[in-house]
Amino acid sequence: MIAAFRGWNDGGQGASLATGYLAKLWDAKRFAEIDPENFFDFQATRPHVSLEEGLTRRIDWPSTVFYHGRPEGFDRDVVLLLGIEPNLRWRTFSDLILGFIQELGIDFVVTLGALLADVPHTRPCPVSGSASDPELVERLGLSASRYEGPTGIVGVLHDACRQADIHSASLWAAVPHYVSLTPSPKAALALCKRLGELLGADIDTTELAEEADLPSGDALAAELTRFLRERERENGDDYASGEDPPA
Repeated sequence: MIAAFRGWNDGGQGASLATGYLAKLWDAKRFAEIDPENFFDFQATRPHVSLEEGLTRRIDWPSTVFYHGRPEGFDRDVVLLLGIEPNLRWRTFSDLILGFIQELGIDFVVTLGALLADVPHTRPCPVSGSASDPELVERLGLSASRYEGPTGIVGVLHDACRQADIHSASLWAAVPHYVSLTPSPKAALALCKRLGELLGADIDTTELAEEADLPSGDALAAELTRFLRERERENGDDYASGEDPPA
């Protein structure tokens, strides 16, 4: 499973852009979601109203969505988790995800994150990788995490995986702090490249590389958002039939 959460863990939207790009690249299908009702303060993380075809008003709630992909050249299927860091009940939220991981038989979890740092935008984004399992650290060429301080839902999820004896690793791209509000295809590109090295598989980053040369990643962010919404609509009839999503 490859997971990313918008919010505190996602400077310049680097992690969510990377995960959305992978969902599009692998033509991943949405198959489950977590009901946001118990995990979000809607005054702090407000739903968005959008127009469809300029007429119908649609409310988009904070979502945690699972996608299934079969990347060409990989020796296994991939579940992509794209969500928003919840406001409430983090332990319950991570336990829910962990239960789903176990139900699906997932044996390796990689989280993507992006942090704000004193790095220039004119150079490739540096990426650091860590894991809590010493054998995994050595085998994948990562480092043991030595971070102490505030953590986000990514850290809580990794701790849940550790306690359940599920291997997990974390990749973080460093984003210039002075452009933190601008989508960063460069950070997404760096994460996808490092992820490919970690998994020993080729990830086509051509489109990300082209977008990284532009001054703004807004167009890419909008395109990936449209793709994920289309995936949501395509699967909407399955859930409208009265059968709840499997999460």
